[in-house]
Amino acid sequence: MSDIPLIKASDPRDLAARDLIARHLALMAATSPEESVHALKIDELAKDGVSFYASFEHDTAISIGAFQFIEPKHAELKSMHVRDTHRGRGLARAMLDHLLEKATQAGATRISLETGTASQFHPARVLYARAGFVTCPPFGAYVEDPHSVFMTRAT
Repeated sequence: MSDIPLIKASDPRDLAARDLIARHLALMAATSPEESVHALKIDELAKDGVSFYASFEHDTAISIGAFQFIEPKHAELKSMHVRDTHRGRGLARAMLDHLLEKATQAGATRISLETGTASQFHPARVLYARAGFVTCPPFGAYVEDPHSVFMTRAT
């Protein structure tokens, strides 16, 4: 994993991260109906209570991820994305591990996520399952949605 760049707390409003966030939002809009897109926009990622991280190569964001607490000890992963030209290098697993570690350090005893059901989301669902996530009912403000898969794990 020596090919994995440093992951650091970042500001989603910075130009280096904005492009990758825009790509993530475009992919979400292209793969799910509007009412089933739960990705956070830049201003939402920048709000107090959201912990946003990115890794960079040559001042270009190549992976992003965030979490926020939805209950005192229950965190939700948000906006995980790896630049398409950098996939297959272990960046998604490195970001996931980083987010799990940071959320646990912040007091999470349960971490959950929502992802899509379309075929484009299959690699993400496999990644999450390999990290110990299991499917669960909707949590927080989510409701049943044929375009969403809900997953959770204890820390």
